[in-house]
Amino acid sequence: MSARATARTHSGVRQRLTVRSILLWLLLVLLLLSVPLVDRNIAQVSAAADAGVFVLLALGLNIVVGYAGLLDLGYAAFFAIGAYVFGLTASAQFNLHFNFWLMLPVAAIVAAMFGATLGFPTLRLRGDYIAIVTLGFGEIVPTVILNLPNITNGPNGLTAVDHPNLPGLSFGLNPIPYYYLILLIIGGCVWMNNNLRDSRLGRAWMAVREDEIAASAMGINTTIVKLLAYALGASFSGFAGVFYASKLGSVSPDNFQFVVSVQILSMVVLGGLASIRGVIVGAVVLYLLQGFFLNQLTIWSHALGNSFHVGFLTVVDFNSLKYGLYGVALVAMMRFRPEGLIPSSTRKAELKRGVVEASVFGVDGEPA
Repeated sequence: MSARATARTHSGVRQRLTVRSILLWLLLVLLLLSVPLVDRNIAQVSAAADAGVFVLLALGLNIVVGYAGLLDLGYAAFFAIGAYVFGLTASAQFNLHFNFWLMLPVAAIVAAMFGATLGFPTLRLRGDYIAIVTLGFGEIVPTVILNLPNITNGPNGLTAVDHPNLPGLSFGLNPIPYYYLILLIIGGCVWMNNNLRDSRLGRAWMAVREDEIAASAMGINTTIVKLLAYALGASFSGFAGVFYASKLGSVSPDNFQFVVSVQILSMVVLGGLASIRGVIVGAVVLYLLQGFFLNQLTIWSHALGNSFHVGFLTVVDFNSLKYGLYGVALVAMMRFRPEGLIPSSTRKAELKRGVVEASVFGVDGEPA
């Protein structure tokens, strides 16, 4: 076969794959848009909108952890910053009722500024030390919120937070407009994520992730690249914080504890680092596990225990074991599928190459 014929064949394959991908995405969009029309259960629509918040958070953390390879154990702090920026400017706390649509980008910018601030102390750190710094930041923010009662209302949080409005439509407590709004925000963030991954900046992030010294030697400004990763990742949590505060109509410091950061990180790792589809699937799976499956499993267990007179099954509460189950799931994933449920092709190839090199040269780089 001639080179020209081979090129035409590859071009045809790529075109078919592109058409297939577009059709699959259109089908997915239609399915998501039809959920409130098919499911008349308002509580389930509201839960779907809440799941979208965690999808948004996971997409943001994926930039930091998946693309740039920077561990962040305090990501919930940026979520809190976004929520409180909106809560303080759109509630009766200071009687400032700023518009939701204005505060959506403003909170994202503020969260990005705090993300860059967090990035400065980590510029010369590696591995576990980055984890310690980000963990400290994640603990500092809720503590500051709790100890500024004159501003944040302390442990009581903020109430009567304004809801979004559009001409002829008031969101109020109706979850259906919120569901469509979070789909729109996620769509924009997925588009941004996808373009960032394929951009020059995205390639620089991945170079830093693989070998920061080599990336610096090739002319990449690792300082700017890492700061941008923290800032852009945090901006996604700013969007999520504003949406979450407006939907609940309140902001409480209890919603931004360390366990939230662990939960979001688990979603990213479970779905697949640097994989947009994987991160979305991981967020949905873990949210359903926590919000639906464990509740049902507890009910089924109690019913089974009462039927067969097994005392243990009648008292076990799987909701109280959820973090232990997270741990088991992550250990199992690292053992049997370290690349995640839906890995990115690049990340999967890198992990396979690492396994081959370890088997040939040994863990310490010496011949095995």
